[in-house]
This record gives sequence, C-alpha cells and structure tokens, in this order.
Amino acid sequence: MAIERTLSILKPDAVKNNITGSINSYIEKSGLKIIAQRKMLLTKKQAELFYEIHKDRPFFGELVEFMTSGSVIVQVLIGENAVSKYRQIMGATDPKQADKGTIRGDFANDISENRVHGSDSLENAHREIAFFFAECELV
Repeated sequence: MAIERTLSILKPDAVKNNITGSINSYIEKSGLKIIAQRKMLLTKKQAELFYEIHKDRPFFGELVEFMTSGSVIVQVLIGENAVSKYRQIMGATDPKQADKGTIRGDFANDISENRVHGSDSLENAHREIAFFFAECELV
C-alpha cells in the first residue's frame, strides 16, 4: 500500500450550505488525514488555470463561473492510496449515479454543483497540490 497525497476542494455549494464539517467527517472516517487546508475565493484566472484541462469542453465557462461564485476550501489529504480512496468517498461525478454513503450520494443534487473535487490521478494530484500549496505547508 502506497502512502499518497491528493487534493480535495470543497466547492462553493458545500461552503454555502454549511456542510464542510460533514464532508470532513467522511474524509476522516475513511482513514485519510487532512494535512493542509485553506479557505479562499478563487479568481477567474486561478479557476481557468486550475481547470485548464477542460478549456475545450462545453461546460468550461460554467465551471469557472461556479468555482468563483463563492468561497472554496482546498485541502491536501494523505493516506494509503489516497487518490483512489478519496474518489471512492466522493462517489460518482453525477450525484444521481453516486452510491449512498458517499459525499455526492448523500449531499449533492446536481452534476454541475456536486460539492467536491478530487484529483483523478497521482500525477494530477502532484500538480494540483502544487497549484495551491507550498511543500512547507504540508505538515
């Protein structure tokens, strides 16, 4: 089992609906640890850079608009197979397809406002973590 780090973002809908503590509870109950956390308001430029991989997708503009519509909480999680474990905890991207007992299955109602983001690969986790945090902040 590999100890990995992954990025988590609690999206504006999670912050607005005051469910960040509940989401953190799901994370911690899974055995993952939150080693860095910051509440912030993304600028349009930051959101565009972070989601640049999706820039040619039809939903890109809406995604950027949503991610800049309110505060987010960015987190670094650590644990055994953290990337895949967090993806399991999040549930399917579309909450209608997400299992009960997952973050999206229990808290999200809409694919465009699905409460959380998580890195989809170890390579992307490294890139995404570095986007928000300096190595010295990961303690």
